[in-house]
Amino acid sequence: MIIDTHCHLDDKRYNNDIEEVLQRAKENRVEKFIIPGADPKTLKRAIELSEIYNNIYFAVGVHPYDATNYDREYLEQYITHPKCVAVGECGLDYYRLPETIEEIEEEKRLQKEVFIDQIELAKQYELPLIVHIRDSSADSLEILGKYAGDKGGVLHCYNADEALLKLISKNFYYGIGGVLTFKNARKLINVYPKIPLDRLLVETDAPYLTPHPHRGKRNEPSYTKLVISKMSELSNIEQRVLEEKTTQNAFNLFNKMV
Repeated sequence: MIIDTHCHLDDKRYNNDIEEVLQRAKENRVEKFIIPGADPKTLKRAIELSEIYNNIYFAVGVHPYDATNYDREYLEQYITHPKCVAVGECGLDYYRLPETIEEIEEEKRLQKEVFIDQIELAKQYELPLIVHIRDSSADSLEILGKYAGDKGGVLHCYNADEALLKLISKNFYYGIGGVLTFKNARKLINVYPKIPLDRLLVETDAPYLTPHPHRGKRNEPSYTKLVISKMSELSNIEQRVLEEKTTQNAFNLFNKMV
């Protein structure tokens, strides 16, 4: 069994064929799914899917790009739902910053404030974090080192900064997705072997970051098999062993998932 620990099945691109998407996943041994909270506007769709399908779970959270829409009280309405297994995806993303120094400082301040509050939310409800980090490793490491609780979390779509491996001591896991199959993924390919087997998770970030040879098309959970195949090639560990271990890791981290 494989668990796709990060797939945006609440995205409108799945509205017309969600049943087929889930069937293809099942045919490829993907049997459980976690929909991260990114945009509050799609949270109700994620919850709806989790209530229709017993193998779909969700997290509550706001992506750093949507920090201006953060509403803690809104997330708290759903955080005690039996299918809510985490807080996130939250974090920092400095890839697209405004132009002026003042605007950049304000954007970073807001992202940090919202990130820290979601960390505190996770601690309050004793849930792990799903963390998004892009071009912001130093600030993210500082914040997680200072505020993260015992439940830890996963660095989603791990961006291959070796410094972030320090978070292993804070009970963090590392989500490996389709980027590992990209020709320009040298940094991740070099860092991947340094991640302990008991800290690896598999994800797609569907519908984004589609693995080779399907780049340019809509991603979906069935493609986790391609990620695991590449992981096996790089680590010389059998695919079935990777499936079993990453699944157990997912249960260890997201311990509300059954």
